[in-house]
Amino acid sequence: MDSVSAKSAESIAVAAASLTVVVRDPAAHLNELSGVTIEEFYEAAHAESVELRPYELAAILIAVGQKYNFGFEASVVAKPAQIGAFWRALHLEDLALAHACAFGREAAWRQFIARFREPLTRAAAAITGSADAGRELADSLYSEMYGLSVRNGERQSPLSSYSGRGSLHGFLRASLAQRNVDRHRRVKREEPLTWSASAAARDARPDKPQTENAVLPALTAAVTRILERLAPEERFLLSSWFLDRRTLLEISRLLSVHEATVSRRIQRLTARLHDELLAGLRALGLGRAAAEDALRTDPRDLDVNVRSVLRASQPAAFHENALDPEP
Repeated sequence: MDSVSAKSAESIAVAAASLTVVVRDPAAHLNELSGVTIEEFYEAAHAESVELRPYELAAILIAVGQKYNFGFEASVVAKPAQIGAFWRALHLEDLALAHACAFGREAAWRQFIARFREPLTRAAAAITGSADAGRELADSLYSEMYGLSVRNGERQSPLSSYSGRGSLHGFLRASLAQRNVDRHRRVKREEPLTWSASAAARDARPDKPQTENAVLPALTAAVTRILERLAPEERFLLSSWFLDRRTLLEISRLLSVHEATVSRRIQRLTARLHDELLAGLRALGLGRAAAEDALRTDPRDLDVNVRSVLRASQPAAFHENALDPEP
């Protein structure tokens, strides 16, 4: 094997990480599994046009097939004809393009940009509701897909996870949507703890209250009291989401519940905390306008060790009915 092939083999090892056995000759193994030669798939995928080699495509096909057990349940052993049919049903041209891009092949990237830059920029603008924000979102996606991050000396690209079972365009649109969600989530987490007008708008008002410093102790006491009364699973949710910055998927896996359950519970919990804080401040003698104004306080001005207060129990003790009670 020449030096170029050896280097490509290292990239294949990353793309085919789900292989259950080490395949020394992917093309020969593909033929053994299905009775079909790699040439059929190589031609159908137009793999040569994106500078993908036959043994590279063979390794990718084997990895995808083994990952999904060729479309069958884990207990089923697929027959050669079924394996061949599974591979033929993939979006072969998209599969070759995506993985060639992940390998850094220039011809592949030229095709990728020609096919997807304009439609993805339009899609990003539709997702964000802004042409400028759309271009920024699309550009950030290209950077991620190109693999600017490096781990263990290898460039990492999400395109190496594309399986070809759905269209590459759909895969990229889903990636755009997820990046937009992540962006909004990041911005929301960086905002002050407020459910109404921004603190900046408050500061700009000529009638800004002069008793702000006097309100801080009351607000600090109310926040501490309410957080201390939270159930363990509620403390865990707030700590995981706002302090540890775990994703919905990560939290759902920890609690063995669906992501939608976690999302609903966080929304209900934050809305309830807002109402309880407002009621607590009113009980301390503040008028409604003053209480709402107090809730616009930057959390950094409060003398509350939120992480200490939210110290939670083990998530294994939580249950679905505890996280998502009947309304």
